[in-house]
Amino acid sequence: MKIIIIGAGEVGFHIASHLALENKDVVVIDSNSEAIRRVSDNLDVQTVNGSGSSPVILEEAGIKEAEIILAVTDKDETNMVACLVADILSPTTKKLARLRNADFDDFHVIFNKHAPHIDTLINPEIEVVKTIDRLMHMPGAVDVGEFADGRVKFVGIQLEKDASVTNSKLSKIFSETGIHLPLIAAIIRNDELIIPTGDDKLRAGDTVYFVSDDKKLQEAFVIFGKHAEPIKRVLIVGGGRIGFRLAKHLEKHSVYTKIIEKDYDRCHMLADKLNKTIILHGDGSDQELLREENINDTDIIITLTNDEEINILISLLAKKMGVSKTITKISKFSYFPLMSMIGLEQIVNSRLSAINSILQHIRRGNVLSAISIKGDKAEVLEAVAMETSDIVDKPLKEISFPKGALITVIIHENDIIIPSGSSLIKPGDRIVIFARKEAIPKIEKILAVKLEFF
Repeated sequence: MKIIIIGAGEVGFHIASHLALENKDVVVIDSNSEAIRRVSDNLDVQTVNGSGSSPVILEEAGIKEAEIILAVTDKDETNMVACLVADILSPTTKKLARLRNADFDDFHVIFNKHAPHIDTLINPEIEVVKTIDRLMHMPGAVDVGEFADGRVKFVGIQLEKDASVTNSKLSKIFSETGIHLPLIAAIIRNDELIIPTGDDKLRAGDTVYFVSDDKKLQEAFVIFGKHAEPIKRVLIVGGGRIGFRLAKHLEKHSVYTKIIEKDYDRCHMLADKLNKTIILHGDGSDQELLREENINDTDIIITLTNDEEINILISLLAKKMGVSKTITKISKFSYFPLMSMIGLEQIVNSRLSAINSILQHIRRGNVLSAISIKGDKAEVLEAVAMETSDIVDKPLKEISFPKGALITVIIHENDIIIPSGSSLIKPGDRIVIFARKEAIPKIEKILAVKLEFF
């Protein structure tokens, strides 16, 4: 599979990194020579220094042989023009574009049916708002993914030292406590990903990833010592595109919302377009302003400015001033391991949201969705088992599955099954697979050979 990526920023770099590990033929295009140098120095991919909207550059990159083109620069217009030129030069190449401006929201179908015939339009800011909404209502969750139309949740939580399951072997938790644990797919400990066995113990400070039927999710949180509190009062710092989208969403759910925004003209725009949200002109890191707004009575503060250092600072300040729950937007993937160390477990990253959206469209096979875990340590894939598959109608324990991969859920008709070794996959079932990044190529090979693809 040949894939051309236009844009060597964080999104382009990390997608190229994913694909390079999977031995795909990847070409990265960017007009920024420093960005191109970073890619060529760190990844085993081809690079082209130039504009991704140039027909000459696209032909040099091999557009006519490319199966997919990903336009993921920071400029919507560049991504649109790149897809238009690609459509002219190679109409059969599948086109994906990242478009963040809300003005494009209502035109996705038009851009698909007419030139530039973009197959998939991705707005990571919409996905970030969905992630924030899920994190707001899931106590202690640091990562949330949904499968099977929301009926299955894949959740990461930070384990506290007073949780009843802490320091017990997984195989003995039921006999010692009578607690039925949900299926634990992975543990992140000291930035290392562990796929646990029955002999492993859960330790305070671990990030535990588990799978749960949506109906049993609250039971699972209680097991891990997490208790939901109703969210009634929200303070958003940063009235940019994400802040605006989030406030509109919260208005629909009758949540009392305030936005602090530094730009005076932006404040006026927000006041004109939002009906119930209170708009405050000021600096979100101003302690006096936060005191005046009774921040300690706020259920949650969400920092969404374009400066991630400011977001981190305000979240830490809010915790010091008595706010129990914060969600912090960061951009740099290198900051991920640091967040839990400084007490900020709930973070969102629009670039990671873009990567997750893109991955499901470039995976070989009938992959319905794909979620990247902790940057790029692992992925969770949802696929459909077809009648032609060799993995159907046989116990899971008889299926040769690569090391570092685990079938976590089988969705059979309306039944959600947390599988055991004797479980069977039937034709048409959805399966949710957790896999380390090293196992992804083998998973794709299994899926490509044994599942019927479009």
